Amino acid sequence: MHSCCLRQLGRVDYPAALQLQQQLAADRKQGLIPDQLLLLEHPHVITLGRNGHMENLLAGDDILARAGIAFYPTDRGGDVTYHGPGQLVGYPILDLRDWQRDVGAYVRAVEETIIVTLAEYGIEAGRIPKLTGVWVGERKIAAIGVHLSRWVTSHGFALNVSTDLSYFQYIVPCGLTRPVTSMAALGVRASLDEVGARLAVHFARIFDREMEN
Repeated sequence: MHSCCLRQLGRVDYPAALQLQQQLAADRKQGLIPDQLLLLEHPHVITLGRNGHMENLLAGDDILARAGIAFYPTDRGGDVTYHGPGQLVGYPILDLRDWQRDVGAYVRAVEETIIVTLAEYGIEAGRIPKLTGVWVGERKIAAIGVHLSRWVTSHGFALNVSTDLSYFQYIVPCGLTRPVTSMAALGVRASLDEVGARLAVHFARIFDREMEN
């Protein structure tokens, strides 16, 4: 069984987290480090994926500045998304050559990790055919956007734990005109640390990794 280093980083600015991912991914490609799972939260930020559409960003620079929201284009898949306090963000740095060389299987496994984590809290979540992410009914509770380079993953997922959902008003989340939800909105009170710890256990099982701190 391959090892995976769990890094629970607390609140990290988006550019710092991106730089860390890039360094860890470079080290992983060279075999200098084992797989990594970064768990953290970001200050208010909106990011745009490499195939995203600017029209899905519904606010100009001045409005975003007044709301205290940063904006960054990025190289992940997917469209536009919001990150902020109360949202558990996960960045797996995995070498898929040690798992499955299948991007679709990887995304489905990330979704499954979130689905079984939510089930522990009594939340029945699932998938919607042809749409990436995790859903509770018609409401999106977790977004996924990944990047692969030489089979090493970066970027990842964002699970709304106690996120202030009003901040999604500034975007068309992932380019879809569908509502969003959170664990808190569904009546579940849980800390990011607690949810992250439970999620890490399921991540290790689903990806057949031995988690190390």
